Amino acid sequence: MSNSERYESDSMGEVAIPGRAYWGAQTQRAVANFGVSELRIPEAMIRAMAYIKKNAAKTNAELGLLESRLADAITRAGDEVSAGEHDEQFPIDVFQTGSGTSWNMNINEVLANRANELLGEPLGTRSPVHPNDHVNRGQSSNDVIPTAIQIANRLEAERLLEAIETLRSALRAKSEEFADIVKLGRTHLQDAVPMTLGQEFGAFAEQAAKSAARLAAALPRLEELPLGGTAVGTGINCAPEFAPRTIAAVAEETGVPFRQADCLFEGIAARDAQVELMGVLNTYATSLMKIANDLRLLASGPRGALGEITLPSLQPGSSIMPGKVNPVIPEMIIQVAAHVSGKLVSVTIGGQNAPLELNIMQPLLAYETLSALRLLSNSSIAFAERCITGIKADPLRCEYWIEWSLALVTPLALEIGYDRASQLAYRAFREQRTIREVAQEEKVLPEERLSELLDPRKML
Repeated sequence: MSNSERYESDSMGEVAIPGRAYWGAQTQRAVANFGVSELRIPEAMIRAMAYIKKNAAKTNAELGLLESRLADAITRAGDEVSAGEHDEQFPIDVFQTGSGTSWNMNINEVLANRANELLGEPLGTRSPVHPNDHVNRGQSSNDVIPTAIQIANRLEAERLLEAIETLRSALRAKSEEFADIVKLGRTHLQDAVPMTLGQEFGAFAEQAAKSAARLAAALPRLEELPLGGTAVGTGINCAPEFAPRTIAAVAEETGVPFRQADCLFEGIAARDAQVELMGVLNTYATSLMKIANDLRLLASGPRGALGEITLPSLQPGSSIMPGKVNPVIPEMIIQVAAHVSGKLVSVTIGGQNAPLELNIMQPLLAYETLSALRLLSNSSIAFAERCITGIKADPLRCEYWIEWSLALVTPLALEIGYDRASQLAYRAFREQRTIREVAQEEKVLPEERLSELLDPRKML
């Protein structure tokens, strides 16, 4: 972008703008006012706003409210933005006016300037395409921004569903691969009764499956769009057919059954759909935290701890201990989960800050939900491909821990009583011997019956 400047005016006066920038005066003021972080509008929000604006232009042309050549130019510009060609034209900080008006005006100005350029006019003329009169016709920031959040969340949620399925499939495959490997179960991090490694991984797969089901159940609320409510929900300055037609066009373009919200006032005033979505994402993050921590425990050692599985060796784990390999992918997942759980607090507070007719934390809500969706999608795929698929079991290690477990005494309690079984367990622990050795020595049951009861596979 050229360092030369041009000057544009708005209701507050003249503003200097980079010469080749497609944005205008209001965007430039926002850049000057809100430059407090490195966070910018998520790409998914840019795409969502482009879907709204270009289909709005088409609708306004169909309704005779916008000259066809102007609508065509806006649509072409919108196609370029939705294709990611002008992402650098959206420089405003996430932390800004709570309605997101600056983001709405940013895209209005970008599309207007690019449309004028396509029509052979210089940047900054605001003619023949005007950012407010034409690009924003029939709209308000108050209905455009929540509509864009809904669209962006819904589209990114689809991507996350695919990523969760990738992880679930990888965990299910391991469950089947490890179906015959008997191992020691553990509760309170203490020895419990035997199970299979396949059953343990099957539980992980089920967690992923239920997370996907929870996310899918939230999708219908994300498909309700408040477009057409304009400022507070009444639809002032908006043609009656504008929103239904525009939403139908967005639905056709994206392949998602978007529909106009039943109550436009609620759709503008509340962001409960984002709070619900973030709750689902937090639940999935909690599942990921549990799975990743369990894998670290199962792979711990590998010789000084459990060592029942081995994780893929991806990189050296120490600058001082040769040969050490750390569980890097599970540790990455744990950090991601913690980060996403922190976002739940921001979204909860954001949802609460909706005095009367408008939520005033919409940019933050957009950023937190969309960044969480994208982070979970990327992490789930990495977890599946860089960790789960490469996990190997150590059957001999699994058998070793079962034989040494005091929990092996559990089936004996049904025949010799709980107190007698407890005495055997305590003696085995005190003498550092196995339950089998102590039970044989004390002849608590005939050898054949004892062998039958102490067979770990009979305890599954």
